[in-house]
Amino acid sequence: MAIQRQHGAEHPYWPLGPFKVRLPFIHYRWEYPEMVQGLFMFVVSLGMIPLLMKYLGMPYEAALAFCVVAGIGYLLPALFGVPLVPGWITPAIPVVLLFLQNFEPGPEAVKAMFALQLEVFIIFLFLGLTGLGNKLVTVIPNSLKSGIIIGAGIAAMMGELKTGGRIDNTPISLLIGSIVSAYILFSLSFKHIVETNKIAKTISNFGMIPGMFIAMILGWIVGEYPLPDIEWGITQPDFGGMMNYLVFNTGMPSADMFLLAIPTAIIAYVIAFGDILVGFTLCKRVDHLRPDEKIELDVTRVHLVTAMRNGLHAVLAPWPGLAGPLWTAAHATVAERYALGRKAMDSIYSGGGTFWVTGLIAVFILPLVSVFKPVLPIALSLTLVLTAYICIMVGMEELKNSTERGVAGIVAVTLAMPDPKATVYAVVIGLVLYWLIERPNAAQRAKTDLSIIGDNTAAIEAGDEHGVAQKR
Repeated sequence: MAIQRQHGAEHPYWPLGPFKVRLPFIHYRWEYPEMVQGLFMFVVSLGMIPLLMKYLGMPYEAALAFCVVAGIGYLLPALFGVPLVPGWITPAIPVVLLFLQNFEPGPEAVKAMFALQLEVFIIFLFLGLTGLGNKLVTVIPNSLKSGIIIGAGIAAMMGELKTGGRIDNTPISLLIGSIVSAYILFSLSFKHIVETNKIAKTISNFGMIPGMFIAMILGWIVGEYPLPDIEWGITQPDFGGMMNYLVFNTGMPSADMFLLAIPTAIIAYVIAFGDILVGFTLCKRVDHLRPDEKIELDVTRVHLVTAMRNGLHAVLAPWPGLAGPLWTAAHATVAERYALGRKAMDSIYSGGGTFWVTGLIAVFILPLVSVFKPVLPIALSLTLVLTAYICIMVGMEELKNSTERGVAGIVAVTLAMPDPKATVYAVVIGLVLYWLIERPNAAQRAKTDLSIIGDNTAAIEAGDEHGVAQKR
């Protein structure tokens, strides 16, 4: 029996420095709908296996062991008091892959990935401890930030649509799966149907799962993917073999690797900070509907936990997806059920905690893993396609005038080039164009924006949504 929460109070926890420890069954109850989702949506996390095999040169069993390490990392936010459902820094994946193309798969790529992930760890840790994260994001020109986000979306889409990409090999499953997923997640007409139809509402609660299942079934029917060879028992991740792909055995990266990784690490942080704000917004949207629980949104704690996860990966499982603070689709689904009341979901932590505890367990369930093994590429493809849509949509919304749109467009196109040094070129070109084209009118606007964002950040940390709205 979990510890009971008093009405209107913060959910029970054990204090541990800056963290608030919550354990399943002790501090929060087990949520069966999230358990069911975790048993299926964990396959998205396995979608990183094809990238590990291609870019780091790993065998399947060793890559599966990396997924176990990732699964442990997914538990940390709910465990240490962060109400966000974690995932990858998904929009940064195309940029990371461009960086990895500089290196041969194997020891060199592993060292490069370690250097990048270690830098992401340092950025999150430093900016979290000092509170400088908000200031860094305000210093970066809006056109550069938006261009990076849009460019990451374009790169993600082009990676799927290019000649020799998955669109050539699996056109039916990829196109139809993407259309169904996009319709369920983003369509205004479907949202209208959800308001009046219980079946549609149930489908919407599963996010991208329906589209993914349709893509998989079609892939099997038309022969784009081989039928699964279902096995029984538990999986056998090769923890011994994965040691060959850690920096302890490959050696430390060179100074050049660390220098080359810096632009990609900064880009990844900028994208991840945007995810933090999105996650906080999703929490605040449902917080006022649940007066029985006070949700604490702590920017510093999110930074520290995300730093811990990236440090864990750097040492034990270098991860091209990086460790991000938010899996938008999963968190939105959890928040939607949370809004239905305490009977539906006891706490925001019980939803996210149950989801990823189940996801980690599912990695060891051989029948599930063997069913999804042939179609892992489609799970990754759908994730990248949907991420591309969200990146382009969000990036365009942030641009305020035609000058910013022009600079952002150049940055986006440069970033999406099939060149391993595209990230460096994009940042340099974006800064040069900002100073040459935008700067005369930017000084006063930047000063005003800095003041507004500073006030908004203080209001977010104080939980004052009304105050933020008034500032805007």
